[in-house]
Amino acid sequence: MTDPNADLAADFIEATRSSYDTIAPAYSAEHPDGLGDGPLESALLNAFADLVRTAPGTAPVADVGSGPGYVTARLNALGIPAYGIDISPHMVALAREAHPRLRFEVGSMTALDVPDGTLGGIIALYSTIHIPDADLPGVFAEFHRVLRPGGYLLLAFQASEGEHIHMTERYGLDISLDYYFRTPAQVATFLTDAGLNLYAQARRERQGEQKWGRAFALAHKPSGSA
Repeated sequence: MTDPNADLAADFIEATRSSYDTIAPAYSAEHPDGLGDGPLESALLNAFADLVRTAPGTAPVADVGSGPGYVTARLNALGIPAYGIDISPHMVALAREAHPRLRFEVGSMTALDVPDGTLGGIIALYSTIHIPDADLPGVFAEFHRVLRPGGYLLLAFQASEGEHIHMTERYGLDISLDYYFRTPAQVATFLTDAGLNLYAQARRERQGEQKWGRAFALAHKPSGSA
């Protein structure tokens, strides 16, 4: 039997780019600044910054799926030399407008335009949720490739048991956007299979009108790893 989701998975990169280009102004207006979801996210971001800061030497941090750029800006305010990467040119343009002194680039986490072993850290908050399960190992392999030994990765994602949602409308606009929600255990397996060591995990139960809880994974590339 033909998998009904196969075509969606095959062109998810272009569909994600087009969808975020469409909703970029509305999304940026809804998320203009801050982490929005409260003190746990802020504490984890601070912990990530501390870990990156105390690593030997100085290397840039990539905010992958940077959207309006507020997390990139927060990291720079914490003294971390971060720049943003987003698949949506429209979103990148809005981030550059909001944060003109910071660097934002158009790119895909499936094939990062970054030399091997050059990043001190990667942060991907609610951006890997658009990656199908079949493609997630390749994304985490890319993260492993571009991190320098000892570099850290912080992920945030909605926590649910293998739930796949296809949205055709957001903010009253037509889109074609897929969301893949996973359990912390599933994400941990993907990370370790990619050669990344777990440092910490956290989970926040859903709050208010949220339909899903939030999960966080902090991992690092082992020292001495190629």
